[in-house]
Amino acid sequence: MSRLTVKEAADYVRLAMSTLNALRTAGRGPRFIKLGRKVLYDTKDLDAWLDRNKRHSTNETQPRRRRRRSRNALDMIG
Repeated sequence: MSRLTVKEAADYVRLAMSTLNALRTAGRGPRFIKLGRKVLYDTKDLDAWLDRNKRHSTNETQPRRRRRRSRNALDMIG
């Protein structure tokens, strides 16, 4: 198992560091390890993420994530 820094992981998946950071922040990137301020990626997680994003056609779309419904006062009344 190999652990990579954000820079190394971005090079590994051939993305810009800023793109990988944005994907991580949005929860759409590969799994990562957070140790204090340090972020590391396991190569197995990067490979799995790449595999999940394989497509046969540009017409294929990724499955949409279900949005979690907020529980506010109006939701509880109905």
